[in-house]
Amino acid sequence: MLILQRKTGESLVIGEDITIRVVSVDGTRVRLAISAPEDVSILRSELVVAASANRESAMEESAPAELLDLLGGVLDHKREGRSASPTTPPSAPPEGKED
Repeated sequence: MLILQRKTGESLVIGEDITIRVVSVDGTRVRLAISAPEDVSILRSELVVAASANRESAMEESAPAELLDLLGGVLDHKREGRSASPTTPPSAPPEGKED
């Protein structure tokens, strides 16, 4: 890691096409102006950490088919509970299987 000291108005150059200039210093806050090509991504570090945590969390989740199977079991259980209720009318026979 390289540590530099810069005053307001001073800058530093990274490579041939990235320039970082100190715009102002106010107490513990430093405002920077960054000039870089459009294809260079510039993100605050906390956003990079949050995006990484979000990706890891998404990878830990179940596959959509597993979630649908789980949800189907819950729905089947709810249907069974309703059919035991005396106020619920009997369900229609499955399509194509009429008496």
